[in-house]
Amino acid sequence: MKFLAHPLWLVGFRPFFSLACLAGLSLPLLWALMFSGALPAPAGRFTPVQWHAHEMFFGFGWAVMGGFLLTASKNWVQIRGYHGVALMWLAAAWGFERIGMAWGGTWPAALFWLSNLVFLGSIVAMLLWTLIRYRSRDSFRDNYFFLVALPLFIAAKLLLLDGAHFHAGVAMVIGLFRVAFLVMLERTLTQFMKGVFQAEIVRHPVLDNPIKLMALSLVFVAWMPKAMAGALLVVLAFLLVARFMLWKPQLAMRRIELAVMYLGYAAIVAQLLLEFAVLHASPGWVGSVSVHVFTFGVMGLIIPAMLVRISKGHTGRKVVFDAGDKLLLWIMMAGFVVRVVLPQLAPGAYTAWVHLAATAWFACFAILGWRYIPFLFAPRVDGKEH
Repeated sequence: MKFLAHPLWLVGFRPFFSLACLAGLSLPLLWALMFSGALPAPAGRFTPVQWHAHEMFFGFGWAVMGGFLLTASKNWVQIRGYHGVALMWLAAAWGFERIGMAWGGTWPAALFWLSNLVFLGSIVAMLLWTLIRYRSRDSFRDNYFFLVALPLFIAAKLLLLDGAHFHAGVAMVIGLFRVAFLVMLERTLTQFMKGVFQAEIVRHPVLDNPIKLMALSLVFVAWMPKAMAGALLVVLAFLLVARFMLWKPQLAMRRIELAVMYLGYAAIVAQLLLEFAVLHASPGWVGSVSVHVFTFGVMGLIIPAMLVRISKGHTGRKVVFDAGDKLLLWIMMAGFVVRVVLPQLAPGAYTAWVHLAATAWFACFAILGWRYIPFLFAPRVDGKEH
């Protein structure tokens, strides 16, 4: 019973942000070692690239999103939220998935797929139950986007692990994370800009709803006619740029903790335009530029700042970015340049850039974990229970 009452199991962000730090520092580094041949790739049902993509999106990405949504959804509908045994089950299922992805290639098919689907299936079902059961109390009426998007992550996972549909799976999972980030940025940047600069940024359904609807439609971009896909990519990018200019970036860029959020937003636009370019040409880019603009530019820039804010604010601390927090953000900006920009300038050193970018992730999330996991394992400092 004492273990059940440990602060780690009080709220969803505590175990899953801890796991996200461990995944963020280890998974890119493991991939870099596999890429250079220093470490053998997991054997079995998928290629090394499939392993890498799956682990970054469903290992790291879903540790972050799971922690965020388990915490945010309970606040949206004003309930206690999942805690105790429920969180232990999800954390164990996440760990079981990592074991299956590393060593389950030779397991019986039924056991492998159980390991691969039990975490995502469980957490999606739990989140949907919360949002549907308490829909009448939901403070955000547009949470229906999550009702649609969350189950689609399961389909995207299955496609990503199917060699014949890998690229469609990657496009689908990026599209789903894009929807989640756009919804989150609308809500959080409105609060942050008002809190830091007492500035109101434009929020209007006439602009916000088409952006989210187009983003949701682009989840299926892999199956769209070329003309339709191209039109949606360009129009969504245009609307995002128009809204970006209305969101007072000249103010946000004065504070690095806000600047990275705006840069992450801009990376969404860049990734859309890169996808449009690929539809109509065969750019001689080195590496998967579009994918890494999203993973490094959107996820890599926004997530560390988000983890700092939530880990401080939801443990009763004042949300102020100190020098150590700002260092994390600079490290990840450097990682973006190393992984996306420098390979185009010096492609002969591609393996070195992969290793250096992985080192940036290791440094960021190792420091983040060292600084904040103790907060996540300890009671709130303001005396509140959760």
